[in-house]
Amino acid sequence: MGLTLTEKILSSHLVDGVMEKGTEIGIRIDQTLTQDATGTMAYLEFEAMGVPRVKTERSVAYIDHNTLQSGFENADDHRFIGSVCKKHGIYFSRPGNGICHQVHLERFGIPGKTLIGSDSHTPTGGGIGMIAIGAGGMDVAVAMGGGAYYITCPKVVKVNLTGKLSPWVAAKDVILEVLKRLSVKGGVGKVIEYCGEGVKTLSVPERATITNMGAELGATTSIFPSDEITRQFLKAQDREDAYTPLSADPDAVYDEEIEINLSELVPLAACPHSPDNVKSVAEIGNMKIDQVCIGSCTNSSLLDMMKVAHILKGKTVHPDVSLSIAPGSKQVLNMLAENGALAIMIDAGARILESACGPCIGMGQSPNSKGISLRTFNRNFEGRSGTKDGQIYLVSPEMAAASALAGVLTDPRDLGDMPEFKLPEVFTINDNMIVPPVSESEMDTVEVLRGPNIKPFPVAEPLAETIEAGVSLKVGDNITTDHIMPAGAKILPLRSNIPKISEHCFAVCDESFPKRALEMGKSIVIGGSNYGQGSSREHAALAPLYLGVKAVITKSFARIHMANLVNAGILPLTFENEADYDTIDAADVLEIANVEKQLRAGNTLVVTNKTKGKSFNVNIAVSERQKDMLYAGGLLNYTKING
Repeated sequence: MGLTLTEKILSSHLVDGVMEKGTEIGIRIDQTLTQDATGTMAYLEFEAMGVPRVKTERSVAYIDHNTLQSGFENADDHRFIGSVCKKHGIYFSRPGNGICHQVHLERFGIPGKTLIGSDSHTPTGGGIGMIAIGAGGMDVAVAMGGGAYYITCPKVVKVNLTGKLSPWVAAKDVILEVLKRLSVKGGVGKVIEYCGEGVKTLSVPERATITNMGAELGATTSIFPSDEITRQFLKAQDREDAYTPLSADPDAVYDEEIEINLSELVPLAACPHSPDNVKSVAEIGNMKIDQVCIGSCTNSSLLDMMKVAHILKGKTVHPDVSLSIAPGSKQVLNMLAENGALAIMIDAGARILESACGPCIGMGQSPNSKGISLRTFNRNFEGRSGTKDGQIYLVSPEMAAASALAGVLTDPRDLGDMPEFKLPEVFTINDNMIVPPVSESEMDTVEVLRGPNIKPFPVAEPLAETIEAGVSLKVGDNITTDHIMPAGAKILPLRSNIPKISEHCFAVCDESFPKRALEMGKSIVIGGSNYGQGSSREHAALAPLYLGVKAVITKSFARIHMANLVNAGILPLTFENEADYDTIDAADVLEIANVEKQLRAGNTLVVTNKTKGKSFNVNIAVSERQKDMLYAGGLLNYTKING
């Protein structure tokens, strides 16, 4: 029986456990990446471990999220990260060099290697055949220190691609079709592996668009084979020596299979407020729009930008529409300037933004109230844009550009004949915005620079014998990390100050929660299904930890957030009988007696609702290793104890 590509890479990196679906495995990590919204905390955690030098093959810190410097906080964080990198063996991508996933694909990604990043869209690296996984900052810190990264051995879903995309139908439409079929929780516990003859028709940037938005499926990661197209991309980046051909065995066995005929796809859009609320342009109609934003780690490659420039050439953006464009990296921006495409965009009336995440993370360009905004991004969660009642649609760059000109949602196929867009044979290479670390012999000469906004992260206490606490909050299904710990220009600068950022915890759901939770001292949060979907931000666990949350009981969890709760020492529990969710009200007092004894006996615990005078069962889907972490009070305490 042959192996899938996923199984080949995971098994070659296996350091703990066995390759048995559903069991916990530990894998060796070759590369890590961080970005500045999560990086400060990750490096504080790395420092706390006392490891003098990173032990990975390559670790890179990117500055791409908190680039709006309206106060000292972001600049101080950037200075701190830069000094930590210089001292501890990490490459530092300076502000302006570009979005982490775009730059990593261009300059550092290697087929067959493992990569974890403190950003949920790290699976972008699957576009060149990496096992690239989004993780919490603590997990990244442990990997930098030489520790294994633990996941549940995933099921592997084969997406068999046939045919070829029709003119003006895009890679974005491929992943939107997958989301339409599987939903935002359809990929949980799975790796999505793309195969078939249709793969050969997709460039590396197109593949990366698809793997990037695999995060919205809840998947562990997504991956394409490494083939001749991969080699050509790496050669053009002057990195042909990084190429390795990789593919699944012809007789590989998959857990599920999906067939997608690329020739049959049509332009699609994800409607508010979920990436899986997908409809065709024909179904939505000629909707008047207010704003168009082109960019993000999903669609900011040179290929995307050249298509946009072609559509805008000689035309003017509709007077009722604001169009902003953010090239994904300095390389992309440089090449647009060199080939004249940048001038075309400016002539058309586009607002050119820096090479950073920008509007995708709520950092500027919020739409007008009730404004309809078309974005080439990966998430359209309610309020994420910075405008609470903004109506955000996720579309391809082709659809975005055509609509910006027309002032209404427009099928790009109306543009007529599409020219052939090709990647250059040679990219412009200039890595002068990537700062290498000093040598190991020089590291003691480097001072780590800390600003006043950088506070120590909260450390959990060892697991209590009995947890008796009131319910501080009850929420519904599909609560995202943007609900738990919002992003945006006002809140992101507080990422290195947990006491301060916790004042905004769950503010989208209930502005009174932070004050109430602190006053309660300790509490329990109740949630619905797919709780914690979205970003990898560990702040969505650290802020509740600071506010005294001891357990979260839900119908189901998203993968990364559940791991982050365990890392923080918070119990992630699920209802054995989902109907019990309806019997709990806010302020009910719940008790979990003899917690450690119950955990050592199995994965089912009894919870007593002391207010209602009844008990119910909850389950905890963690490994014995994770139980040990919970007993210790989280991953940091566990690491200190076990080395």
